[in-house]
Amino acid sequence: MALFFKSPLDIEIRLDGEDQRKHVDVRLDKRRKEKVPLFVDGETVKGTVTVRPKDGRRLEHIGIKVQFIGTIEMFSDRGNTYDFLTLGQELAAPGELQHPESFEFEFKNVEKQFESYNGINVRLRYFARVTVGRRMADVIREKDLWVYSYNIPPDTVSSIKMDVGIEDCLHIEFEYSKSRYHLKDVIVGRIYFLLVRLKIKHMELSIIRRETTGTPPNQYNESETLVRFEIMDGAPVRGETIPIRLFLGGFDLTPTYRDVNKKFSTRTFLSLVLIDEDARRYFKQSEIVLYRQP
Repeated sequence: MALFFKSPLDIEIRLDGEDQRKHVDVRLDKRRKEKVPLFVDGETVKGTVTVRPKDGRRLEHIGIKVQFIGTIEMFSDRGNTYDFLTLGQELAAPGELQHPESFEFEFKNVEKQFESYNGINVRLRYFARVTVGRRMADVIREKDLWVYSYNIPPDTVSSIKMDVGIEDCLHIEFEYSKSRYHLKDVIVGRIYFLLVRLKIKHMELSIIRRETTGTPPNQYNESETLVRFEIMDGAPVRGETIPIRLFLGGFDLTPTYRDVNKKFSTRTFLSLVLIDEDARRYFKQSEIVLYRQP
């Protein structure tokens, strides 16, 4: 018979100015989201911890501490976690609690070198963890926060061309203005039909995020279609041009991450797909670099 023990105390973690701070909706699963306070690299993390013994009981403890942790959780690696940041402060020496007590903490100018991420096989999170040490079992509470990184890549002004072709049957040129975009940017381009001898039924343009975790031979790749647009319905003719304006704001996009702590990467692709009357699909992908603008 399993025995379940209720926690003998409540722990509340409040960050200074939390109510006035911008929050980010973080997806917990397909149906649930949680609002998490937003921080940036170099910003101080401070707040108050309140410990409340239940039912007025006298509670013995062997110390109370708070930690600020940055960790990468690998779902494909048996749920293993890798801490890349660990800071700690002692809040109380061993003793007794009978009434609610509050403790202040402060981690100054914390370097948060990576942006928070919640993906398919990996999660990068920052959180404050409070531990009330006890001889039987520690009582632990955690409070998440979200981190944005503003790393602007150098400007690239040259246009990018992407060809889709089948010899003597089809030749399409997709040209767009640049390969680097901020998350609220607009992709401006055109699709030009040089040769059309297939009966094209319609054409789609998709944005795909590809997440890579682990290292060979235990490497996992997962692709997720973030948005799909039908940009043509009907057969095109030779010489026809279709203008493209794709507004990125409003979609669930993340910046491009390359080899984060040697654990994972995320890349974003534009995918052009043509479907003919026999439901055959012809496609071409080209990578774009996304970044977060202050």
